[in-house]
Amino acid sequence: MAKRAGSIEVEIGDHAFRVRAWGRLLTIPVVPASEDAEDEADLLVSLDEIEHWDPPDEARLVKLEELAKILEAIEGECDKRRLVVAFE
Repeated sequence: MAKRAGSIEVEIGDHAFRVRAWGRLLTIPVVPASEDAEDEADLLVSLDEIEHWDPPDEARLVKLEELAKILEAIEGECDKRRLVVAFE
């Protein structure tokens, strides 16, 4: 897992990003981009899939401010690996 500024850690798995932030864990499903897609993304993330933190914090919603920082950390980790991520 790679450390990010602001104590956000991002791990890129085969089918999901695993994010540790503020003492909580978030699993974000990832879909590989299709080869005939018009954009240049390697990975696609549906923002509609990001609502709640993983257990034991599943009752807690991911706040908009938290989401913005998480997405920035994901983009940073992807940049390091020369991957392009798209959020839809």
